[in-house]
Amino acid sequence: MITLYYATQSRSIRALWMLEEIGQPYRRVKLDIRAEDHPRPDFLKISPLGKVPAIVDGETTVAESGAVLLYLTERFPEAGLAPPPGDPRRGRFLQWLFFAAGNIEAGFTAKLQDLDLPHSTAGWGSFDHMMEVIEQALTPGPWLLGEQFTAVDVLLGVDLYFGQEVMQIVPHSPAIDAFLDRCRERPALHRAIAIDSGEVA
Repeated sequence: MITLYYATQSRSIRALWMLEEIGQPYRRVKLDIRAEDHPRPDFLKISPLGKVPAIVDGETTVAESGAVLLYLTERFPEAGLAPPPGDPRRGRFLQWLFFAAGNIEAGFTAKLQDLDLPHSTAGWGSFDHMMEVIEQALTPGPWLLGEQFTAVDVLLGVDLYFGQEVMQIVPHSPAIDAFLDRCRERPALHRAIAIDSGEVA
């Protein structure tokens, strides 16, 4: 059984939502990442930076949100949360998986800190350009890869929600707002939020 190491009000919501979408039993270990003694040496063996989410599956350990979600798509292919290898959409799936992990958070940080880096230097180009790319990708709908909801929608959905509602830097637009509305309708997200908020033990 998968063991998820998580913390409330953190990036762990990505893995919680993903595991709830998969619908298979898993075990949760809640950590206090804000405690003075975090991370403990035993957890650093699982997640070298001491960050969450992280999972243990038998002898396999995986940290980093994008890697955790990719591992789960391969561990539970029957959940249909990724195009299989050989599917023409697999390239776009991988592109968005790495885009979310490598560009969005850095782009958000640059925007919040008012960093003005040269377009050619910053991996995300610029915040405005990054948002234009996201907007264009979401416009056809309903999901990033079309009709199929996948792990990249989990990553992007969480990031856009926090960027819009918490950080208040993601602009409202028809495509982004409609995408987030569709995310909010998913029962698995409701269950993940209930776990994150402590409503579910």
